[in-house]
Amino acid sequence: MSAPLLVAEGLYRRFGETVALVDAALRIDEGEVVAVLGSSGSGKSTLLHCLAGIVRPDRGRIVFDGQDLVTMSDARRSALRRDAFGFVFQFGQLVPELTCLENVALPLRLARVPRRAAEQRAGQWLERLEVTEVAGKRPGEVSGGQGQRVAVARALVTRPRVIFADEPTGALDSLNGERVMRLLTEAARDTGAAVVLVTHEARVAAYSDREVVVRDGRTRNLEVAA
Repeated sequence: MSAPLLVAEGLYRRFGETVALVDAALRIDEGEVVAVLGSSGSGKSTLLHCLAGIVRPDRGRIVFDGQDLVTMSDARRSALRRDAFGFVFQFGQLVPELTCLENVALPLRLARVPRRAAEQRAGQWLERLEVTEVAGKRPGEVSGGQGQRVAVARALVTRPRVIFADEPTGALDSLNGERVMRLLTEAARDTGAAVVLVTHEARVAAYSDREVVVRDGRTRNLEVAA
């Protein structure tokens, strides 16, 4: 068996008196889609934030492509989040002052890609996510489903190794949610990106290759999805 792309072992994380993670563990292989399921407050979002290098665990080990995220400097972790990771959040978190095209191009511009090249690549991803019609609009001028597809395009534009999606359909109706998940997982598989998908919905988890349940901060693997 090849080495995992991302592995976490023995993760503990406490916020004040609240224990969020207790000996949590997770393995992500190259190109697979893993759903992390759990009720509100179970610790699933904390697990995602630790895996993505946003939050440091109090104890435990997280290794991405041979690199230790726990001991890594803040500057290196920031660079990793910019260059190797993509993010999709429940409410998109697009920059309201920028057009949708500029939002998608933003990660490339932060990586010092020239504007024209960045916006050309951003336009290709808007087309891939079926939202070319909103390129010149600002986030407040588009629907929730369109905005979330723009957010997915932004997550994919740098061709990340891992996409972290935290309740990506939580603010959408079922039809738009299905469309976002179909486009996200198809695009990720085409580019070879792994996906860590946090959700509490079985219909969203059905898009994954494998499911992990978090309950009271502890992880439990389920059978591989059919």
